[in-house]
Amino acid sequence: MKYFKCLKKDLDVTPFLTEIASKDDAWATATGRQDKIKVQREALAIPLRGLRKSAIGDRKRRDVHESRWTTGSTAYPLASKFLEDFATDQNSILGRAKIVCLPAGKRVYPHIDRGDYYRVRNRYHFVLRSSLGSWLKAGDEEVRMKEGELWWFDNDQMHEAHNDGDEDRIHMIFDMLPAERAEEVFGKAA
Repeated sequence: MKYFKCLKKDLDVTPFLTEIASKDDAWATATGRQDKIKVQREALAIPLRGLRKSAIGDRKRRDVHESRWTTGSTAYPLASKFLEDFATDQNSILGRAKIVCLPAGKRVYPHIDRGDYYRVRNRYHFVLRSSLGSWLKAGDEEVRMKEGELWWFDNDQMHEAHNDGDEDRIHMIFDMLPAERAEEVFGKAA
């Protein structure tokens, strides 16, 4: 496969699902993704890391490299630690991150993540819940990601997702910049 690679299997998802379930209205707190991004309109999200708004200036949002922890991320210390530890393990700089719920029967419509931010980063999916395995397509390849698996995939390809299961599908989705590209992206002061 060119567009997908399973990096880890059999990770324990229970602590993350417990952390999410312990929050009242976890999925209703931030609705910007489904309200503003047409291809994501059926997905719910808990933003953990987002773009640094003060860095936008005259750039488009998709070209802003700087990111930061959201104020809501403090409610998810296990998820945050997982992201930090994995970034260290991969010798990478953590970018944007979110926990995403795709309800049964819903989909993420075909799209390519465009912009300078996405061009230099790797995209990862950590599957926390999926009854049938999470179907995802990138380019001409399709996979079914299983609970407890951590995948890299090429979001520079046309990609889409569909939850054909009978329960909510939950993934932690995040981006990382390989450390060797930091100077290219942020300059010598990074």
